[in-house]
Amino acid sequence: MTLQDPPRAVPPAGQTQRTLAFIVDDEPDICAILTETMSPFGMDSKAFISAASLLAALDHEVPDVCIVDLGLPDMEGMHLINEIRKHSSVPILVLSARGHASDRVMGLELGADDYVVKPFDPREVVARIRSILRRSSEGRVAAPQHGPLRASFSGWTYNPQSHCLISDHGEETYLPTGEAHLLEALLRAPKRVLSRDYLLEHGGRDDSLDRSIDVRISRIRKKLSLPDQADLIRTVYGAGYMFTANVDWL
Repeated sequence: MTLQDPPRAVPPAGQTQRTLAFIVDDEPDICAILTETMSPFGMDSKAFISAASLLAALDHEVPDVCIVDLGLPDMEGMHLINEIRKHSSVPILVLSARGHASDRVMGLELGADDYVVKPFDPREVVARIRSILRRSSEGRVAAPQHGPLRASFSGWTYNPQSHCLISDHGEETYLPTGEAHLLEALLRAPKRVLSRDYLLEHGGRDDSLDRSIDVRISRIRKKLSLPDQADLIRTVYGAGYMFTANVDWL
């Protein structure tokens, strides 16, 4: 199966485009509550009770956000996140009864953008979704207006518009919003030490996890790791992080 990122349909003139959320949870009541709460905030939703049905839907339509329960009947939720992230940068919000910090870290490491613990207030989910979409929108607005630029460094290519990271062998990896903003901040200031506070203001802030910067930097490092190649992101203890390679914007 290959997931695609087709463009969303443009609404008729004078009609505001609503946000589309895919919800995958095997509890229909949760899907119904979320759908009812989200609708007044301009959010439509499609509910799925299995990972397979969600992945099949993603072949034909890409939503603005995916809300993923970790306790699914046919696939471990963490594995589902990994499958989505292999082919798309769509924002992912995790819903889970697993409230331990290690589970939150694992979710972020696999590419989730945020994590909400059950039982939850549906209004909090709406607020988290709006925050995720706002960060994603700010990243697109900040892109150069004269055309999309791509960063080239050490055999890698990165496209900020699609959040797509391409190795010198042509292998594509899609980054979640938080990682994409962090990587772009580093790429736009190569060989300069960027403090954690600076990086927190450029897409890495996550109120649910104080160490979100370290988690996401670690995940980016793993994606950029190649045999016999030094780390491209260096930790400068007590100061922050530095991208060590030269970067060309094409």
